[in-house]
Amino acid sequence: MVMSLDNLRGFALATSSSAFIGSSFVIKKIGLKKAGDVGERAGSGGYSYLHEPLWWIGMVTMILGEVANFAAYAFAPAILVTPLGALSIIFSAVLAHLILNERLHMFGVVGCVLCVVGSVDIVLHAPMEKKIDSVSEIWHLATEPGFIVYSCLAVAVALVLMFWVVHHTEQRKMLAYIAICSLFGSLTVISVKAVAIALKLSFNGVNQFVYVQTWFFIAVVIICCLVQLNYLNKALDSFNTAVVAPVYYVMFTILTIFANMIMYKDWDSQNATQIASELCGFVTIVAGTFLLHKTRDMGNTQPAPDSLRADCELQNHS
Repeated sequence: MVMSLDNLRGFALATSSSAFIGSSFVIKKIGLKKAGDVGERAGSGGYSYLHEPLWWIGMVTMILGEVANFAAYAFAPAILVTPLGALSIIFSAVLAHLILNERLHMFGVVGCVLCVVGSVDIVLHAPMEKKIDSVSEIWHLATEPGFIVYSCLAVAVALVLMFWVVHHTEQRKMLAYIAICSLFGSLTVISVKAVAIALKLSFNGVNQFVYVQTWFFIAVVIICCLVQLNYLNKALDSFNTAVVAPVYYVMFTILTIFANMIMYKDWDSQNATQIASELCGFVTIVAGTFLLHKTRDMGNTQPAPDSLRADCELQNHS
């Protein structure tokens, strides 16, 4: 199957985003180590890293990655862009192996290979992006009964989890935190895609910021991102990062693809074989991600502190 030009652009932007984000983890870690040698370490509550140029270079690299990921949604469907976020794990693991001497265990290598194979499968069978000429068209799709029902259910379930479940059950608290992040995350991606398309059309000479709908989508992005950051912080602070990160990736990606399928109907133009291939590719990425996370500290005599790993994972999914 030949990729469309827009899908190719989205793939290139999503891959470069993963490269920037993955490398930013390594750059920031080097900066954190240097800062810790002359001041109080970040894991102990210190902020000496704010005076370290390498840490800021890592932050700039992270921002470039997020901008590239944002732009990718303007060209390619979410079913192509979102799963490729797993590639940042590969970039960070390989660079840590080469630069920081954090040995990549054999099972970690297998996890990387699985992520690559799954990504290639999804890229080769991704649906073509529908042509959209204005934010009004996106608003029309967002106000169709199917997506309104999904949005209301997502918000209602998230509110129940926020105000009842997390206060009444300790055993399922991690899943509740992750579910809240994932539900709001799926709405975030929908809105981010709308804003990205608005920017793309505006740069092409058709100003979309004169429409109130554009500003509504921007407001949704801000609100949902703040909720995600809050509850992802809670999850990372209370539970093992090696468990939180892959579970969040899986739940977030599934809900995001489901929301986009309802709103943009990305799979309408595809046959059963193509859909099955994309699902197999996603499952392969999930398996690789779990394997990579579960074995990330094997062979390391000095594993990365949980606080640093939590910070990296937080920024990867923010």
